[in-house]
Amino acid sequence: MDVSLRPVHDSDLPVFFRQMNDPEALHMAAFTPEDPADREAFEAHWARIRASEQVVVRTVLGDGDVLGSAAVYGEPGEREVTYWIDRAYWGKGIATAALRALLAEVDERPLFARVAADNAASLRVLRTCGFEMSARATGYAPARGAEIEELVLTLGP
Repeated sequence: MDVSLRPVHDSDLPVFFRQMNDPEALHMAAFTPEDPADREAFEAHWARIRASEQVVVRTVLGDGDVLGSAAVYGEPGEREVTYWIDRAYWGKGIATAALRALLAEVDERPLFARVAADNAASLRVLRTCGFEMSARATGYAPARGAEIEELVLTLGP
């Protein structure tokens, strides 16, 4: 499958909203909005992201279809990567290809990533793309309604 990135279009948002309301995906992501089904909050969040000059956000395409999103956000020196891929495409190398493309576009380092400690697939994606474990933390995961272990990974100097 040909994986590519492009700027987010308005027509991508309903797809993202659907993807972010998949119960299994929410569980794996763990650190999600309190109420992912709140469409107004979702729209406001995406309006802020798309208006920010500090955020690089892209739609992930697979053979031209919208498969998810990938972004770099945060203050210089503390910037993080994030990505969300439709569950129907998990295990097919899409997240790895999308993250590699994003990292080729955003050359600043260091970059950080956070992942639920039990999310082995996302941890594998990050390690494949060169991220290394740098810390462990505990945080409240809204999608799980509990404090869980979170891993912090770093790419760069």
